Amino acid sequence: MIDETTKTGPDATAADLEQDVAETVETTAESQEPDPVELLKAENSDLRDRYLRLAADMDNLRRRTERDVKDAKSYSVAGFARDMLAVSDNLRRTLDAIPAELRDDAGLKTLIEGVEMTERSMLSALERHGVRQIEPVGQKFDPNFHQAMFEVPNPEVPNNTVVQVVQAGFVIGERVLRPAMVGVAKGGPKVAEISEPGANSPFDEKDA
Repeated sequence: MIDETTKTGPDATAADLEQDVAETVETTAESQEPDPVELLKAENSDLRDRYLRLAADMDNLRRRTERDVKDAKSYSVAGFARDMLAVSDNLRRTLDAIPAELRDDAGLKTLIEGVEMTERSMLSALERHGVRQIEPVGQKFDPNFHQAMFEVPNPEVPNNTVVQVVQAGFVIGERVLRPAMVGVAKGGPKVAEISEPGANSPFDEKDA
C-alpha cells in the first residue's frame, strides 16, 4: 500500500515536493522558538532587578533629602547668628570697660544690670536655635575649636591647656560657628604624657 501523503519517489509531483519543503521549514521554525516559560522567567528576573535598583535609589534619595532638610533647619540661621555674636561682643566689651569702682554707683548699677540682662537674653535666644557657647578653660587646646592667641607661663597646669579666653567661641549644631580665641599654658607637664602622645603646642610651628 502506498502512502500518498509522502510522495518523494519518481512519481511525486512538484506540488508534493513544495508541500514537504514547507512542512519541514515550519517544523524547524517551531523547534527554534524559545520556551515561553523561560521567556517569562527572564522577564520576571529583569523586572525584579529593576525594582530593587529603583527601591535602593529611592531610599538613598529619601535619606539625602532628610539630611538636607535637617541641615537646612540647623544651619540656616548661621549667618544671622554670626552677626548677633558681634552685638553680644559689644555688650560684653561695654561691661568690661566699666571700672570696678564705678560698679557700685547707684546710677550705673541699674544700667549695668540692664546690659547684662540683654546679653544673657541674646545668648539664650541663640541657644534656642542651636547656637552654644564653647567653654574651653581647663581643656586641652583643640585647633578645631580654639584659636591660640598667646602663651601663659604656668607650671601648675599641663602644657597646652587653655587657661584664658579672649573672645568666646560658639558652635551651631556640630559645626564651629566661631572658634574661641584663647591663651594656653606653657611650662607645665606635657599633655602628651598625660593623655595623647605626640601632642604639640599650637605655637610649635611658629617658633620653629
